[in-house]
Amino acid sequence: MRVLIVDDSTLFRKVVRDTLAECPGVEVVGVASDGQHALEKIEQFQPDLVTLDVEMPILNGIEVLRQLHMRPVKPDVIMLSAMTDHGALATTQALRLGAFDFVLKPNHSKLEDSCNQLRNDLLPKVKVLQERRHKQAFPETNRVEAAPPILSSSEAPKVIDPSKAKVVGIGVSTGGPAALSQLLPKLPANLPVPLLIVQHMPPMFTKSLANDLDRASNISVHEATDGQVVQPGNAYLAPGGKQMKVVVQDGQKKIQITDDPAERSCKPSVDYLFRSIAHVYGGEAMAMVMTGMGDDGTMGARLMKRNGCMVVAQEEKSCVVFGMPRQVIAAGLADKVVPLDQLHEIIQTAGVRGVTRCR
Repeated sequence: MRVLIVDDSTLFRKVVRDTLAECPGVEVVGVASDGQHALEKIEQFQPDLVTLDVEMPILNGIEVLRQLHMRPVKPDVIMLSAMTDHGALATTQALRLGAFDFVLKPNHSKLEDSCNQLRNDLLPKVKVLQERRHKQAFPETNRVEAAPPILSSSEAPKVIDPSKAKVVGIGVSTGGPAALSQLLPKLPANLPVPLLIVQHMPPMFTKSLANDLDRASNISVHEATDGQVVQPGNAYLAPGGKQMKVVVQDGQKKIQITDDPAERSCKPSVDYLFRSIAHVYGGEAMAMVMTGMGDDGTMGARLMKRNGCMVVAQEEKSCVVFGMPRQVIAAGLADKVVPLDQLHEIIQTAGVRGVTRCR
């Protein structure tokens, strides 16, 4: 994998280069200190991946992405973003423009600590891109074989009825902001169920994403707050760096935001949310697992499935990363495997008892 490093800091360019040197099969073919030089070097070196700073002189990272967006062949891009309100706004915009993912710029007092953080955050994303390139080159070696559901005969529901669902829980990670920006605007304002969404993101970034989605959608989209009553026609996005669950208080279903530990390195965690949905709603819920790295959501989807909930996984071709849905499918939990552009149709079957039945 040929990589171009773009950053206006000489020190940070070196830190990224040294980090990438630890990843087998990666070659840094060049560096650039601003967006204009980045475009010139992308043309010159034809890299497979660009690590792209958001804030730069002459031409910033967003303008570079806009230029790349118009090209028929373009590299994958991982944004390097500051943990600021402006950085969050710019990064969510970059993800909508097609950036693969983003990494927060380390800001530790010790260089060694910054290097360790970058290593832990950046290298897994680079490896996923390497695997995706291998998969594209050798597609016949990457078929997903669905295993039988890990359910006893007494646990397995005979008929899955999506129309009985009173809530839809959604788990999504890498590729999620762009996927959600395609999915949510297709839903009607009078959607009869609420959506509870976990998107793997750090603090501040989920607020920016929720605001963007709210402006583009007919339903109301919120970054969830503690104590909110869960209502139809609304989507609640788990705040970054926190856990979100649904509870019953005073006879109402409400959102509870906690500082409980990360699960499988995820905070917010899809499994954490899905467990609470299974507990509060029983079989009257739907689970949807979309594009993303890792396997967060599989254990929670298994519990929802045991309760008789419908489980939906996003189809491989429409995923940026076929990790989370792949695990759900391989575990035999998916009742439906659906392309991104059809997921809204499945959600619209929820809450309309008797209209649609899926066997």
